[in-house]
Amino acid sequence: SPLPCDAARGSSSSPPPPRPHPCPGTQRAPPPRPPRLHPCPRTQWSSPWTFVAFLVALQQNKPLIGDRGLLPCRLYLESVRRYFQGRGAWDAVSYAPTVLWLLDWSHMDANLDALALLGLAVSSFVLLTGCANMVLMAALWVLYMSLVSVGQVW
Repeated sequence: SPLPCDAARGSSSSPPPPRPHPCPGTQRAPPPRPPRLHPCPRTQWSSPWTFVAFLVALQQNKPLIGDRGLLPCRLYLESVRRYFQGRGAWDAVSYAPTVLWLLDWSHMDANLDALALLGLAVSSFVLLTGCANMVLMAALWVLYMSLVSVGQVW
């Protein structure tokens, strides 16, 4: 049996009619929208520094840690691999965390330039658009740590 309030509305499946505004002649304001989240948080504070860091790395990698540099990173990685030879590869990677472990060492200058150029491209994107997400910032961190960890102590 229908309830008395169902009979007053007409049907239990239809929505109730809108209530009139308390002030005649004015319209009801639409409900406030939730704040819109920006898809990319602004990162002006970190972008110029990463851009400059990769630009400097592009200029200084070959003379300092390149194949014919002052302290070649290929020799450094080979000595780290020899030192941790019996313990496992993870010990060497954790001692010198770099993506250079995964690349061909016969073209180390090209690898160093590729890391610097990739970092320069990602940081340029972040700098020009003003947007970054966790993936882009993690990529910048991995690229920068890959260069810094083979830089050795001067």
